[in-house]
Amino acid sequence: MRKLITILCVFGMFFWLSNVFAANDLPAGQQMVASQHEQHAASHGGEQSFDGSRLPLWSVLPFVGILLSIALFPLFAPHFWHHHYPKVSLFWALVFAVPFLIVYKGAAWHEILHIYIIDYIPFIILLGGLFTVAGGIHVRGTLRGTPMVNSVLLLIGTVIASWVGTTGAAMVLIRPMLRSNAWRKYKVHTIVFFIFLVCNIGGSLTPLGDPPLFLGFLHGVPFFWTFKLLPLMGFVVVILMAIYYMLDLYYYKKEDHTKIDNTVKEPLKIEGAHNFLFLAGIVGAVLFSGLVHLGEVSVLGIHQGIANLIKDGTIILMAILSMVTTKKEYREANEFTWEPIKEVAYLFAGIFMTIIPALAILRAGEHGALSFLIRTAEKPAQYFWLTGVLSSFLDNAPTYLTYFNTALGKFFPGQPEATAVAQLITDTVIPGMGGIRYSDYLLAISAGAVFMGANTYIGNAPNFMVRSIAEEAGIPMPSFFGYMFKYSIPILIVIFILVTVVFF
Repeated sequence: MRKLITILCVFGMFFWLSNVFAANDLPAGQQMVASQHEQHAASHGGEQSFDGSRLPLWSVLPFVGILLSIALFPLFAPHFWHHHYPKVSLFWALVFAVPFLIVYKGAAWHEILHIYIIDYIPFIILLGGLFTVAGGIHVRGTLRGTPMVNSVLLLIGTVIASWVGTTGAAMVLIRPMLRSNAWRKYKVHTIVFFIFLVCNIGGSLTPLGDPPLFLGFLHGVPFFWTFKLLPLMGFVVVILMAIYYMLDLYYYKKEDHTKIDNTVKEPLKIEGAHNFLFLAGIVGAVLFSGLVHLGEVSVLGIHQGIANLIKDGTIILMAILSMVTTKKEYREANEFTWEPIKEVAYLFAGIFMTIIPALAILRAGEHGALSFLIRTAEKPAQYFWLTGVLSSFLDNAPTYLTYFNTALGKFFPGQPEATAVAQLITDTVIPGMGGIRYSDYLLAISAGAVFMGANTYIGNAPNFMVRSIAEEAGIPMPSFFGYMFKYSIPILIVIFILVTVVFF
């Protein structure tokens, strides 16, 4: 009986969403205009793009559903979630995909293939490659999880994140951090600040640090321009490090210090260090894919760059070489298992499916259901918060690109992109704007996209991975909402308000 009710509910959802899509589809005349825009894009070397102005805001409900599932099931039904989270992810994916395909047919199929071929598969390959390679790097030796040691590890991760990416830095350092604090009872806050600093804010200084900055680089922002974010990053890092040190010192004094084994003091040694070559290979492959243009090939009707395929193949090769050449005992010492990457793969497969309408609506700009958010962006502070809040829940790369293009259109309408970007990155004061510079807008967009990815577990790829690795190590990480209400809102949001006052 319970299964029958579930099936009826699912089909009821499919039927309701199909009618929602159909009822909110464009009238025939507008469809013709949209079709002309799509044909124009295709004739200029672009793919046919789904018109997000066709979608109602209600179409994001499956995305909201999967986020609530991630937030609530581990809290109220942990046993069910642990055994059935792939099915929950699949459920929400189908709730969106089936009515989407029924109503939009070929256009919907194209959009689904596009997000998996262009976004999801490369995303999992990159994350899996870094996870595999970093899992072969073992830091042996005596690392005591004191406030000073933990602070140094956080600072090292924050510094290198801009050069090896937030994901690379997180995967290399999370296990040493976990081992050094294994004896401690109070360590959740350490992992949370690791997410704040290493997984997000540390990636602010170069296009290698975080995907939105890499997108800006591809659209003409000079490689070292992002060093203009150094004052903002430094401001946030200093405050977070000070808060962390005081908080960790408080908890450290409450620990049972008899659990520390002071009889064994082993010097620090990095085992499997050759994996740093594979890590460099992955970073080089990512940079290669953005700088080299070798044409495109069609994969199931989706145009994919040959350089991107080379990048993905190189990352897979680096991961295989790491597995083959690294001693098994190094991974065992790291307590390496495949469960964290499997969890990320299953859940993000559902997230990438259900996020389709949200991204399509966002791409539609002022013609989409989120037009009120696009139109409200006037001052740099508004760009900072709108880019940041959307990046906390959606993919920060398209969010960055949306507001990047909004700023270009606002100040340089009709100009070629190269010319417009060259003016947007200058410190020229905008007439009639009270001393605001053009570059203030790009700083606000960049900082919002990178910094506020730390607001939620899904704000940036390594956040969820670090949480999964920590939970596998036996650390009871806060729930989705617990993370927000206990940590990110009272700490990060207050700091971001200060950033707004000081810099924007």
